[in-house]
Amino acid sequence: MSRSKLNARINRIEPSMTIGISAKAKDLCAAGLDVLSFSAGEPDFDTPDNIKIAAIKATVDGFTKYTAAGGINELRDAVVEKEKRRNGLDYKRENICISVGAKHALFNIAAVMLEEGDEIIIPAPYWVTYEAIAKYVGAKPVIIETKEENGFIPTHEDWEKAITPNTKMILINNPSNPTGATYEKSDLEFIAKLAEKHDLWIISDEIYEDIVFDGYNPVSIATLSDYAYERTLVVNGISKTYSMTGWRIGYTCGDSEVVAAMIKLQSQSTSNPTSIAQMAALEALRGPQDSVEKMRTKFEERRNFIVNALNSIDGITCFNPKGAFYVFPNISAFFGREYEGKKITGSMKFAELLLEHALIAVVPGIAFGDDRFMRFSFATSLENLKEGVERLKKFVEKIK
Repeated sequence: MSRSKLNARINRIEPSMTIGISAKAKDLCAAGLDVLSFSAGEPDFDTPDNIKIAAIKATVDGFTKYTAAGGINELRDAVVEKEKRRNGLDYKRENICISVGAKHALFNIAAVMLEEGDEIIIPAPYWVTYEAIAKYVGAKPVIIETKEENGFIPTHEDWEKAITPNTKMILINNPSNPTGATYEKSDLEFIAKLAEKHDLWIISDEIYEDIVFDGYNPVSIATLSDYAYERTLVVNGISKTYSMTGWRIGYTCGDSEVVAAMIKLQSQSTSNPTSIAQMAALEALRGPQDSVEKMRTKFEERRNFIVNALNSIDGITCFNPKGAFYVFPNISAFFGREYEGKKITGSMKFAELLLEHALIAVVPGIAFGDDRFMRFSFATSLENLKEGVERLKKFVEKIK
């Protein structure tokens, strides 16, 4: 008998559905079809010029060699300054690890903290990678199902029921991908007290903290008690706020021992994040911030349009998000019905038919742990959103 080519760990996870759908949409575009993609989680704005100039300068100056595995000291210090300015959190350089994107930061946390059989509580709908990372390192993701009428936020009872003797960690994403759901301070205070009661760690993914609407101002759970500060790992990055998804710079703030372990792991895996991208990130955090509000304002304008437009389509209901740049419309009214003789069995089939017949790319809700929905990114122009809604409306009108 020949040995297995691949290890068991890689078979615990599936390829990223969001990346897969975006790739398929690009293939159709390359074939000459007019595809509108609302699947990717990245702003359509260009990276601000001052940030690009900083990267060019770093290249010209020869800043193109290895750096420290956990990031250059200047960037770690800039993160300390930013977290103090934005969230009132007091960190030191040794509390900061710079990684190859926030996704990398999350992977490293799981890799250095979670053992086989440890449980991590994740509210659904959730970003696709949370569950995959937990499974890959051998942990058990414990999924809390939420309700649209509760703003996709777990109730206190939901949190309590999810805890077992094996629970080690709680993961929150505020604002949330894919729903745009947001936590009130009282929600976070309850979670912080619950974590202290059961001796749990908290991961707080705050990557969308600057893309917020209706005056919502997110509070970092790490600010709410001494215990929360000591046991929360804040994950963030520059991708969303500064439209720098491809630069791949994220960071973790938290316990110095955990951070040191993450840096050790990076030293034996990726080594340092790209030197030039680190200098660009330094300019992003310390340079002018006017671009942040300009982009946020555009996102809010688009949010207002797309929520109203989707809710005007018969059979679709759409929650009004206060953060991030996604809407998560409920399409379950079409399940069991047919489009040109093809039965719609769930969100995956709906998304496939939508791409095939209306040339619209969205991500099925099943990828995020709730099959009743689809994720629709509004990180694109109003013109594209208007055209997309028209195509979607014509598509669903043909469902019998």
